[in-house]
Amino acid sequence: MTSNQELKKKSKAVLVGVQLPNVSDAEHQASLDELNRLVKTLGLEVIGQISQKRKLPASGTVLGVGKLNDLAVWTGGPGTEDKDKNEDEDSDSSDDKAGKEHRQEKPSVVVFDCEITPTELHNIEKATGVQVLDRTGVILEIFSAHAKTAEARLQVELAKLAYLAPRLRASRVGKDRQGGGIGSKGSGETSHELDKRRIRDRKAELRGQLKAINQEQANRRTHRKDLPTVALVGYTNAGKSSLMRALTGSDVLIENKLFATLDTTIRTLYPETTPKILITDTVGFIKKLPHDLVASFRSTLDEANNASLLLYTVDASDPTFRSQLQVTQDVLSEIDADEIPSLIVLNKIDQLEPTKLDELRKEFPQALFISTLDKKDIKKIKETILNFFEKGMVDKVFLIPFTHAHLVGAIRKKARIIQETHEEEGISLTVRAEDLIHEWISKSLVKV
Repeated sequence: MTSNQELKKKSKAVLVGVQLPNVSDAEHQASLDELNRLVKTLGLEVIGQISQKRKLPASGTVLGVGKLNDLAVWTGGPGTEDKDKNEDEDSDSSDDKAGKEHRQEKPSVVVFDCEITPTELHNIEKATGVQVLDRTGVILEIFSAHAKTAEARLQVELAKLAYLAPRLRASRVGKDRQGGGIGSKGSGETSHELDKRRIRDRKAELRGQLKAINQEQANRRTHRKDLPTVALVGYTNAGKSSLMRALTGSDVLIENKLFATLDTTIRTLYPETTPKILITDTVGFIKKLPHDLVASFRSTLDEANNASLLLYTVDASDPTFRSQLQVTQDVLSEIDADEIPSLIVLNKIDQLEPTKLDELRKEFPQALFISTLDKKDIKKIKETILNFFEKGMVDKVFLIPFTHAHLVGAIRKKARIIQETHEEEGISLTVRAEDLIHEWISKSLVKV
């Protein structure tokens, strides 16, 4: 796989999408728009796109012959010698965002909005004469660029190796990248077999290192298992980091980029409650998230699986947020986290027209509608979190004699004091807690 720096040197990219019968025009365009943002996040300039409606992807090339040759004219490639068109290509329509009259710029990279097989990669690169990437490859490169911690880097490298292995010999363009820093720069069967063995050995080494890290993280989760935990989950760029910062007062990275952060962040809800409530921010999701990435980031996603409450954070200003929410729910279902209590948080409502906001309130009556820029909204969501964890608690009033005021500090560490007043006989506390805590307070007072 080409490095991120090498990709940026190529600079100009054209996007390619195939719309199947079960995909609406809006869904297809939304997917291409998202691919556009992904490619830009990678540092490439998108100069246009080609789209084709088909009953099925063309065997071996994804695009039909006519459309593939049209793409080859744009890239300056030789095209394909097979001039016979399939019937469903003739009957279906196509759409290009950069008509032939506006194709003076030659793309050096072609990016498909789907995962392509090694055979398809070989055939398309042979026809276009330029480097070909698929959606999975782009996502992996972004993850690679944004991985900061040792765990994230190991996870991404493992996923990239799983993606790279079957593609070592497929690409005819830029053969020097086949080693990808793993094998030699030579060609031929010996070099190829050497690369395969080195990849296999490296994957085994990475799994061993990740196993050790995962065990350490499991131990940490065990130490905090008794603390209530809220996991922020959602689509990439939905505003999870902004919400995390607002809820915890922490200085977490906030960028208007896809996958700006990959690593799980754990902070305490602020102002601090009794007992403490932990807030975790997990890796963002995206449509067609590579399976190998889901597998590699399993330990990171386990933070969501071990949470007491999930907050599905959604960018309400994005017209495709419903499908994005479904993607998040589907991935969490894969790791058996779909049974955890959850709330939907419709974020960025400050970017909505009042009529649209009213419609969403009717559609999602149980959701929390917030803007992370509004302090009142943040206060509301904090109260919602507190109410969730306190639903099994009751309020009781205790009178603490002044001679034993030290008990107040001990009570604060174990329970939430709702009201505190000073009476003639002592300190009156309204304590919200579970029955066991109330019993402990009563016993402590008997000893007074």
